[in-house]
Amino acid sequence: MAATVHHSFSSLSTIGVKRTTPNARSGSPWRRLATRSARCEVAVGEKRRVTVTNGGDSLDICRVLNGMWQTSGGWGRIDRDDAVEAMFRYADAGLSTFDMADHYGPAEDLYGIFINRVRRERPPEVLETIRGLTKWVPPPVKMTSSYVRESIDVSRKRMDVEALDMLQFHWWDYSNPGYLDALKHLTDLKEEGKIKTVALTNFDTERLHIILENGIPVVSNQVQHSIVDMRPQQKMAELCQLTGVKLITYGTVMGGLLSEKFLDTNLAIPFAGPPLNTPSLQKYKRMVDAWGGWSLFQTLLQTLKKVASKHGVSIPAVAVKYILDQPAVAGSMVGVRLGLSEHIKDSNAVFSIVLDEDDVSSIQEIQKKGKDLMRIIGDCGDEYRRV
Repeated sequence: MAATVHHSFSSLSTIGVKRTTPNARSGSPWRRLATRSARCEVAVGEKRRVTVTNGGDSLDICRVLNGMWQTSGGWGRIDRDDAVEAMFRYADAGLSTFDMADHYGPAEDLYGIFINRVRRERPPEVLETIRGLTKWVPPPVKMTSSYVRESIDVSRKRMDVEALDMLQFHWWDYSNPGYLDALKHLTDLKEEGKIKTVALTNFDTERLHIILENGIPVVSNQVQHSIVDMRPQQKMAELCQLTGVKLITYGTVMGGLLSEKFLDTNLAIPFAGPPLNTPSLQKYKRMVDAWGGWSLFQTLLQTLKKVASKHGVSIPAVAVKYILDQPAVAGSMVGVRLGLSEHIKDSNAVFSIVLDEDDVSSIQEIQKKGKDLMRIIGDCGDEYRRV
């Protein structure tokens, strides 16, 4: 669906919730909010897990999340039984948080089969560590209570849970203020016990501010964030640090581009390098082109390889750790091709890495040579709303 980005605020009428906009005249637009909103806090126990809290709502997740976009087609045929067995292998290895969406093909159904088997085949202490995060991506129609309730009930049924661990909400068109109505109804469902935590995905900083000003207790915003795409640190992170809302990131290994597989390759020569044969590889190759091109990207990969070799890990592990170390980031997504390929070892290696000043400086030197994607694309999520 095409969506237009509206950088100026729309005129917002009152329909059940107070609609406010940032005050551009009061210095940083977030200061007033920070003094009056309930703080979200992150408590880190075992370093592989993090608890995101807003008011009375809390959820602990693994800091490396298993992204299930790859079940939606375009990455190879997914066999149901093989996929569920793969989910067990990830969970048994401590990678027990799964991220999906209502439109990711059979993702929610696979989770439902998986969690039902976990209840029968694993002890209760294992079940307590499993998390299923999903997204709701509705069309920009009128957000009535019944429409929202019916939509969420579909995900609850597919995932075979009484309450969704986290519902991450996406909205296509900011000129339609119905996203506030939807979030109000989602908050009502949370109070009824059908959702444990309410969150966002692909919202920009201005809209996140409006949502928080309206008292919606969101705990996180899922956004694209990688060594190449540092847009969340330019604007979003300031608001997140002031309010405690956390970032969950995707695109962190750029569909696999940030890996040894693409090191020392030249995609300008037909058939000379690995094929860009998945939706994620094609998507993030466009991001590389916007950032600085393949030659600069090769320089980045060479730098990451040196850092990875120093720590005895892979390039993807370094790429994920670098983003996990950024302000406001609670967790980072790594896509899983369930039953087709696995990277459990690489994902778990992330938790052993401690990047030192030399590592960070070497990466930042390459980043400085890239273009400012905020100027080219816009704020978080604007890539989905450009004409």
